[in-house]
Amino acid sequence: MYKKKKILLFDLLNKCKIRYDKKSTKNLIIESAESISSSNTNFIAVFHSLKYLDFLKKTKACTVLLNNNLLKYLPKKKNYVLSENPLIDFAKILNFFYPNSYYSKIDYKKLLETEIKKKYKYIKFGINFYLENDVKIGRNVFIGNNVTIKKGCVIGNNVIIGSNVIIENSIICDDVHICDNSVIGKKGFGFKFENNTCVRIPHIGKVIINKGCEIGSNCVIDRGSISNTILGENTFVDNLVQIAHNVVIGKKCILASQVGIAGSTHIGNNVIIGGQAGISGHLTIGNNVKIGGKSGVTNDIEDNKVVMGYPAKSFRDFLKNSK
Repeated sequence: MYKKKKILLFDLLNKCKIRYDKKSTKNLIIESAESISSSNTNFIAVFHSLKYLDFLKKTKACTVLLNNNLLKYLPKKKNYVLSENPLIDFAKILNFFYPNSYYSKIDYKKLLETEIKKKYKYIKFGINFYLENDVKIGRNVFIGNNVTIKKGCVIGNNVIIGSNVIIENSIICDDVHICDNSVIGKKGFGFKFENNTCVRIPHIGKVIINKGCEIGSNCVIDRGSISNTILGENTFVDNLVQIAHNVVIGKKCILASQVGIAGSTHIGNNVIIGGQAGISGHLTIGNNVKIGGKSGVTNDIEDNKVVMGYPAKSFRDFLKNSK
């Protein structure tokens, strides 16, 4: 989507007004800023939490941005930039490489209705269908009224999209059903404050909804910030659900109405989440977990657990405390 910018590391840091120590930093060529789990090279990544230590050990990033407390975990011979506020400085670098990624924009190169019918012969669509160029749509796709699909999206076969749906920065696989008024692939809720100034964090990831999923009405699924937001096969999402950036949900999960999942949380397979439950960010929820309605999950949950309450605890302990 974006052209790579080749720039020397020192020039990049200077342009972004980031302080650095020349003694500990090699002047390498940087082409992009990406997730520490990326398989590309010649990019700069950020390491800010021990939760991502496994990714740090395997990262192909030529340079890692981190603070002094985490420096001891850096693999030997890996170039680094020390920062007092790694996330803020990384947001500045993202803004340099992806200056237009925070707000979505109208392309103005939409297809006319006659062009849509000629190019996509195996779809049906309602009135006021806004379709930009560079969209792939499969066979036997039904699209309702007042739908917007932005450039770069991929829509698989046998997909049903309800009315008033907005889709951008997304890959929708086969046999997916998206109900009315849902918004897929918009930016997430990301910003940091530095000296009372808001530093907005660009979002450059996608939403990937795998085969057989169903998304209810009035749901919002945010695109990833630097990695992708992913829903596994045959996962069902009820109405009024919010899924934040970088969330990964496994296969055959069920999310009841008004569930909210904060950013970068990973959820395993066969997980059931009751209505109005809230899950904090950067957590790991295991396989076959059941979370009771109105629960507040603030810690990781191991496989096969049943939890309820706030903060969520084992169902047995919840019943004891209730008595």
